[in-house]
This record gives sequence, structure tokens and C-alpha cells, in this order.
Amino acid sequence: MSEENNDKRTVRSTLNRKFGVSEATDRRNPRRDDDNRGDRSERKSFGDRPFFRGDRDDRRDRRDDGEHGDRPFDRERRPRRFGDRPFGNRSERRGHFGDDRRPRREFAQAGAPIYRQRPEEQQTEAVEEVLDEAALEARVAQVEANEDVVSNPPWFKKLLALTTEKGREREGRFLGEGVHVVEELVKHHRELVSSVYMVEGFNDEALIDAINEAEIKINILTEAQMKQLTSTVTTQGIIAVARIASSKPVYDSSRSVLTLVDAVQDPGNLGTLFRTSLGFGSGGMILGRGTVSPFNPKVVRGSSGTFLRVPFEFDVDLIDQINFLRSKGYTIIATDLHGKQSLREIPQHKLRKMAFLVGNEGAGTNPYFIELADETVKIPMSSDLESLNVAVAHGILSYEAAQIQDELK
Repeated sequence: MSEENNDKRTVRSTLNRKFGVSEATDRRNPRRDDDNRGDRSERKSFGDRPFFRGDRDDRRDRRDDGEHGDRPFDRERRPRRFGDRPFGNRSERRGHFGDDRRPRREFAQAGAPIYRQRPEEQQTEAVEEVLDEAALEARVAQVEANEDVVSNPPWFKKLLALTTEKGREREGRFLGEGVHVVEELVKHHRELVSSVYMVEGFNDEALIDAINEAEIKINILTEAQMKQLTSTVTTQGIIAVARIASSKPVYDSSRSVLTLVDAVQDPGNLGTLFRTSLGFGSGGMILGRGTVSPFNPKVVRGSSGTFLRVPFEFDVDLIDQINFLRSKGYTIIATDLHGKQSLREIPQHKLRKMAFLVGNEGAGTNPYFIELADETVKIPMSSDLESLNVAVAHGILSYEAAQIQDELK
């Protein structure tokens, strides 16, 4: 019997307990009687609070009837709603846009830029992906190991060997890739070009006519064969085979500007040196040992095939060459970051025959060669930059030298 009473007491206490309050807490803090909390009947219910739902409409109606506290509601001072006046009618209020203002000044006359539309994104020049010498040699070795005569005939293997330095030295020929290079070789060095290869469907009619007029044999290759012969990933569909040859500079001329190249290994830089030399009337270039071969396909392409129009010697001992040029009356001029003078500060009688010494991209010119030089110069520029690219520095010096040569009498 006692257990039933305990169960009833537990159920009753659970029903009377507040949510989230334990029985122990409920015993410590017994609920106060309604008398202590005041008469609940006098408290307003939630629905009796002002501005609740329908009560807002009642208050709005009272305002419209002129009731607003102790003073009547003025309709003219009541804020207007969106639809109370026609759209665009601004003549009712002073100071609005377009009313009683000074004449507008044209925007372009104010000196501010005009932005009519979002500027188009500039297209960055695509960088041509080029294979290095190791990748080219690996490709040649793979083809030579293939004994399939149909897909890799002997004549194609010999042609493919010209993509490497060893193959060019053995065969005595080099490759000129691309439309501009082939056009340059056919136009100015017909005697060196032995044949031209193109893919089927090559449609540069003007170049094809020039090749036929020069009586150069045209051979057709497949797309796969042409891709193997070029050092670039994307081919232009034409390639020329030419004999390795060059003309030496004339060292006995009364005026001349030469360039001594010390171990420049980037083919693109060397190709640019050739183009700059041709553009400013240089007497020639002397490529020292350690410099990339001028018949490297990347050098040929970097010069747009014009390198053969610049007299040059390559694989030269620069120490012997410097002594030889000095005996011919040349002033050897080296660029040096610690130089104290510019090119124009050198006495003019020393500048009738000059030879610039430019060096490696990373290490710069060999310090021993700088000691052998007759003059050292610096290129005036901001102190924020330590040095210039070898091709850029050569371009600046070539421009100044060409101006000095014109001024000399």
C-alpha cells in the first residue's frame, strides 16, 4: 500500500514541476502562491498589446478620421505613399534633380576619363613551348631504335638527327623551322638550302611560289613526322634543310662595331643578339667557347633566320681573339656593374673600332676577360635594378655605338 502512495506522489510531483527544473530544486524553491504574485486576471494578454495585427488597422483608421492623441491629424503632413504622385513628376518639390540648377558641364570637359564599358581583358602573348636538348636526343634515340622501315625510313632518321647538336656536327646541316625562317633562308641564302619539307595542305601560296622559283625541292611529310622534326610543340607545318656555313667579319675596315660573346647559353638570347647586331649595322659577332651553337633551331628561330646575314665566328678562344682585335686597332669594351663611365665618356678616337664584351646570363662576363678589356662601362639606370638581361644591355650599347659612329668624321 505504501508503494502505491509513493507512485501517486511521484506522478503528481512530476506533473506540477516546471520544465527543466529537477525535483530537488523544486523542493528548495517552492512555487509562490498566486496571492503573492498579484492578480493575474488584471494582466493584459498577449493579444491586447498595441500594434498587434488587427489593432494596427484600427489605429490607422483612427488616424485617417483625424484622431491622433490630443490634436487632430493633418493629412497634408502625413507621409505620402509611393502611389500618391505620378512617377517622374518632380516639379512639386524644389531642390530635386534637374530643378533650378547651374548648367551642367560636359563630362569630357571636366578632364575626367570616360568609361563607357568594362575594358576588355588584354590577351597575353602565348609563350612557345620548346623542347630541350635532352628531350630531343631521347626522341632521336627512340626513333633510331625502331626498326620499322615503313614508319621510320632511313632518310627520315638522318633528317631527325639534325634536331640534335651531335647530328648537326656529323651531317654538316641544320634545320630552319617556321614560315619566317624558311622565307629568310630561301630569299637570302638560296645556295645553302638543299630542300624544304612541308605537311600536306600547307597553304602559304606566296612562300610556295618563292620556293619553286628558287628551284628548291619540296617534300611532303605527315603531321606526325613534322612534329618529330620540330623543337616546338606546335609546328607551323614547314621546315628547311640548309648547309652549315658563315662569313667571317672584316677586321681591316676603318670603322667597325663587333660583339664578343662569352658563354651565352640561352638560345633565345643569342638569337636576339644576332637580330640586334643586324639592326644596328654591326660588323659581326665572335662567339666564345661555351656559347650555344648559332645553328641550334631555337637560335635560328629566335633570329628569324637573319643570323646568317651577320658575319660571325663561333667556338673561338676569346683570349686569343681579344689580343688579335687589339692588334687590328679595336678598343675592347666590357660592361661592368662597377664601371665609372658611360660609353660616350670614352674619347672618340677609341670608338672608331670597338668590340663589346657581353657575358653569361647568370655569372656575367668572366672577370679575367674584364681585366683584359681596354675600357669598362656601365649603363646608367635606376639603382632599384642591379643588372639587365644580356640581350637588353647589348641592344642599348649597340644603339649608342651606332649613333657615335654616325657622329664621327
